[in-house]
Amino acid sequence: MEKALILQEICRLLSDDKRQDCIEFANKNYPFTEKLSQKRQYSKYQMCKVFLRDGFIDRYSGEKLLFPGLIKIMTIEFPHIFKYHRNWKMSETHMIYWELFPTIDHLLPVARSGKDTEENWITTSMIRNSAKSNWAIEEIGWKLYDKGNLNEWNGLIDYFINLTDKNVNYTEDKYVMDWKRALLRAMNEINRE
Repeated sequence: MEKALILQEICRLLSDDKRQDCIEFANKNYPFTEKLSQKRQYSKYQMCKVFLRDGFIDRYSGEKLLFPGLIKIMTIEFPHIFKYHRNWKMSETHMIYWELFPTIDHLLPVARSGKDTEENWITTSMIRNSAKSNWAIEEIGWKLYDKGNLNEWNGLIDYFINLTDKNVNYTEDKYVMDWKRALLRAMNEINRE
């Protein structure tokens, strides 16, 4: 039943002074389910596994995403172009971080009874992760795109590995090297499967 029609029926029952019927009808057809909020933090390794599994494709748009370590290299090399603010302040952070930086989202939000497990994690951009928030994709008119194929698009991880192998300056950046270690570990695990 459409949600607006559920409210129409509640209003009809309320108009007929049937408050208890309203409560029962609302609880049956449009209940409130309280969920405890919990902070979720994923390791770079966990994120790399999901990004590789999904082929660096934004599962909400089908668009290509980039490996996070490579985006940081762009900021190191071109700080006045690919600006970054540590709190992602939009007025001081290049849109590459919002549009092409992959994140993990829960396909079915935890706040809506989704599980915080790898089966419910998908790759999306930061901007779509923020826009989706705690909505189910059906509620906002989105669809789930197929996973990408790493042979067709891999988030430019080959360039990332090549650049970090040949430029010692990148090895001094903890963020870049943490992403590299996580990526190599995830790639080794996938190759063993």
